[in-house]
Amino acid sequence: MAYVENRIIHDADSHLMELTDCLDAFLDPKFRAVYDDLPKLKAWPRDGKLVRHANAQHDDPEFRAGAEANILLRKNYEALGAFRKQDRPAALNHLGFASQLIFTTWCLGNFGLEEKGEIDLAYATAQAHNRMMVDFCAVDRRFLGTGYVPLADFDKAVACAREAIDLGCKALMIPSKTQGHSASHIAHDPIWAMAQEAGLPVVFHVGGEEKLKPDYFENGLPRVKDFHGGEENFTSISYMPIPHSVELTLAAMIFDGVLDRFPKLKFGAIELGASWVPGWMRNMDSAALAFIKNEDRLKKLSLKPSEFVRRQVRVTPYPHEDTGWIIRNSGDEVCLFSSDFPHVEGGRNPLKRFGDALAGCTQQQIDRFYCDNFIDLMGEGLASDLRRPKHLAAA
Repeated sequence: MAYVENRIIHDADSHLMELTDCLDAFLDPKFRAVYDDLPKLKAWPRDGKLVRHANAQHDDPEFRAGAEANILLRKNYEALGAFRKQDRPAALNHLGFASQLIFTTWCLGNFGLEEKGEIDLAYATAQAHNRMMVDFCAVDRRFLGTGYVPLADFDKAVACAREAIDLGCKALMIPSKTQGHSASHIAHDPIWAMAQEAGLPVVFHVGGEEKLKPDYFENGLPRVKDFHGGEENFTSISYMPIPHSVELTLAAMIFDGVLDRFPKLKFGAIELGASWVPGWMRNMDSAALAFIKNEDRLKKLSLKPSEFVRRQVRVTPYPHEDTGWIIRNSGDEVCLFSSDFPHVEGGRNPLKRFGDALAGCTQQQIDRFYCDNFIDLMGEGLASDLRRPKHLAAA
């Protein structure tokens, strides 16, 4: 019995749990030596304990026999299909979702290479990431792989986006933090034009944002446990700035006319929460009203900033947020369901948590949240026959 039955639900956020050799077959060989020297590769060796344990578990027939019963209980590397592509279709069948937009885990943040100024290697690892993602997702058309496009170099970014689209990536992921210039820079217009022409969205994901300054942890008190119970200090205070970068970046893109110039281009803010959205929309409208006398760019906009959001921006709430309140205060078009499978943060029963939060919403709002808004976001990235599969709908 699948977790979801008799309804169509698309999952706007799921992940691979890549092993540390994940890019080896896809990386340009001339970058192999410098890639192998990255601190993350040294900290997580290819033949290390994590890799050996993960493979041993998924080779064990007894462990595999419990995969269906534990489809939302086993997390990270223990989850079925977490890193073996041949297992992922069965995992999706057990979940019952119509499709999944898939992001990486180990590769999120692209090893910090853009921040370090290692631009050639940054684009080489992004290229390898995109090739790896397409290879993984090729096992099943329901898997929609994201391609990462660093924005640090104008020409390289255009080339990277072109290859990602040609490879078959179903969405282009960009960082929400700046990389030497605004994402709204006109030199990036060829990227937005390509994505719009292909009918594919541009998405942001947690991991690409500016992190909390460590000074905030220095409060004279004992360190608190982090979200996972350890000492990495992802805590309530470091949770707070997660959406700040995407708020600023999308505001810049709206004010600088990117969404006006590319009216069919959709943007997704994935695993960045959504409680910020209603106030952000109102704040942008207030800013536009306050500065329109002196800014020609604002005078040229064909819509209010909040109207661009409803037309072109889609966001995934966390399961602990009041999704119904967000929908009522941002618009029926904005919010999307996500499971975060197989990450711990997604929880063991996301439908229960979102269902409770959607109490009081209309059926149309609920249908938009679970299905229609995802179809709108993905455009041509989601094949027409996968949008509303009859065999998943209620009898």
